[in-house]
Amino acid sequence: MTEQEAPTTTWWQAARRPRMLLLLVVLLGAAAVCGRLGAWQLDRAEVRGARAEARHVAEQVAADPVPLDDVLAPQTAFHGDMVGKKVSVAGTYDTSGQLLVPGRAHDDVTGYLVLTPLHVPGAGSDGGEAVLPVVRGWVGSPADADAPPAGVVDLVGYLQVSEAAGSGVHDGQTDAISSPELLNVWGGPIWTGYLVVASSAPAQSPDVVLLDPPRSPGAGLNIQNLAYAAQWWIFGGFAVALWWRLVRDEAAGDRRLPEDEGEPGPESEPALETTSEPEPAEPELESSESGSEPDGGRSPVA
Repeated sequence: MTEQEAPTTTWWQAARRPRMLLLLVVLLGAAAVCGRLGAWQLDRAEVRGARAEARHVAEQVAADPVPLDDVLAPQTAFHGDMVGKKVSVAGTYDTSGQLLVPGRAHDDVTGYLVLTPLHVPGAGSDGGEAVLPVVRGWVGSPADADAPPAGVVDLVGYLQVSEAAGSGVHDGQTDAISSPELLNVWGGPIWTGYLVVASSAPAQSPDVVLLDPPRSPGAGLNIQNLAYAAQWWIFGGFAVALWWRLVRDEAAGDRRLPEDEGEPGPESEPALETTSEPEPAEPELESSESGSEPDGGRSPVA
């Protein structure tokens, strides 16, 4: 007997059914609402983060500087909470070692950072000098980079972590403020971070524009609102995935056998009829003598 084949419905055929299309419209609407709520939370994250960052910068500027040696020593690890720490240090600039860092923007204008080594006496582990990379400011062209103040200078500035290594130092320029690379040029011991100058005594040229306090990666965004935004976008993606799953189940349900849906199955074959030969009838008993009387042959008495 050949089994009846179940009807086949493709995913695309199931997706075009009216109820699936109506469900798609509803779920797409829900996904759009979730996406809009996620964008709103992202905007809130930027607004609240900017406010928090502005307060943090104001606190940095108003804070009293602490001696650099109390925060970070040469050749020691730089921790994330040190970024933007306001410190003070005194030393002597090495004019011959001054470098320019190209491709750095300030107020949406691309220019150069002026990077100068500062020799700090007594900062080494052996009591000798140590080298502190100092970003004295930003200039629009190399011609604006003046010579640093001579003699001992008292600096106040903000700490920033050393950058990843670049292509090295070439022709008085470097594309990265990397302590390991600078160590090969300036010598050591050297700090694993650098100083962004906020004030200098004696003062440096006004052509070198002072920079704002450095910021940590991800600063300016509120983490809580970012998490809410991600949740809304996940919910929106779930709504679309739910419709896809429902269509798949719809197509799979149509592949059930008819008897699974309560429909009559294929007719069964009729049972074979068996024929049996009739049993022979028993022969009737005949009288022993033909023409004999029923009373045993006795004649009536006259």
